[in-house]
Order: sequence, then structure tokens, then C-alpha cells
Amino acid sequence: MGCGAREVADLLRAGAATIAEHRAELIDLDRPIGDSDHGENLNRGFTAVVSTLDTAVPETPGGVLKIAATTLISKVGGAAGPLYGTAFLRAATALGDRAELDAEAVFTALRAGLRGVVARGKAVVGDATMVDALSPAVDAAEAAVGDGIAAVLAAAADAADKGADSTVPLVARKGRASYLGERGVGHLDPGARSTALLLRAFAEAAR
Repeated sequence: MGCGAREVADLLRAGAATIAEHRAELIDLDRPIGDSDHGENLNRGFTAVVSTLDTAVPETPGGVLKIAATTLISKVGGAAGPLYGTAFLRAATALGDRAELDAEAVFTALRAGLRGVVARGKAVVGDATMVDALSPAVDAAEAAVGDGIAAVLAAAADAADKGADSTVPLVARKGRASYLGERGVGHLDPGARSTALLLRAFAEAAR
């Protein structure tokens, strides 16, 4: 696929549709270990992102991601807004003014997003957060750079699915779930799940 600003906007629209589809699932995942608002908050944020992009699409992929970042930060409450907003903002900054993305640029954006999430949330793999999905996704994306954009996103999505599943037996060390201690074991982290859902949506849209 060619990957200019309009294609990146289409990936975000696909992500928004997936979040809307899984809104109730994310609420249910968040209910026993959080505020029950992860699905609702993300759905509101990504709906706003699509609404903004329907008005005008910036000229560069980085510009599109910056709109996503600022919209999510302003519309999504709790920890998810700042974390996802920071991820998209760091990705936008990493892409700069380039008009078209190749596989290396997509990996660079994913890596920058991960670094932003880690810097904002101070989480590492094993804390039962979105980092458990995003970190292995970035590693898998790097390994697939030579195979093109679609392969990069597919590899990232596959790794994110496994990473999200890996949070189930973990004791959460960040966020409200950490208050539960051992009682939180057995729950899929909703942030890791939403990260995996978004990457899967991006991968499907890029095929």
C-alpha cells in the first residue's frame, strides 16, 4: 500500500470502528480492576478523531497523527488519553514532514510511540499494562521491516495479541489494578487489549 496522509487517516478510521465494536468488551474488562470507563473513553476519543479528520485531512502522515494525539488528550479521561495521546504525538514527531511512509518509517513511528508510553506511564513489560502488548509489537515490527508495511503491521498485531494475553496471570504494578494485588490476577489488562485491537485494525486496513 502507498501510505500517505489519507491512508494513515483511513487506518485511524479503521481503529475507531474497531474500538466502537469492542466498546462493551473493554468496559467489561475494566470493570473488575479499574473504573469501567476504558471502552467508553476510547470510543469517545476515537469518534472525535474521525470527526476531525472528516472535516480536513492534513497533508502529511505526521500531521494526521498529531491530530489524533491532541484529540485523544483532550477528549479521553483517565490514564488512556495521556498515554495514547503521547504515543501518537511521539510517532508524529518521529515522522516529521515526510509525505509518504515506508516500512522503516512505520516501525520508527511504532517505536517512538512505545517510548512515549513508557516515558509517560513509567511502566515496563510485566507490569500488566499496554506496554505488555506494545513492546513485543515493536520488536516484531522491526523484524518484519524488510517485508513491507502490511507485514510490519501484521507482525505487530500478532505480537500484540500474545502480549495482551500475557497480562492475564500477572499482578498489576501500575494504575488502579495495582491496588488489587494478587486479587487482580486472572484479568486481561484492558489497555493491553485495546492496544492489540488497534494494531489489528491497522493491520487489516493495510492489507
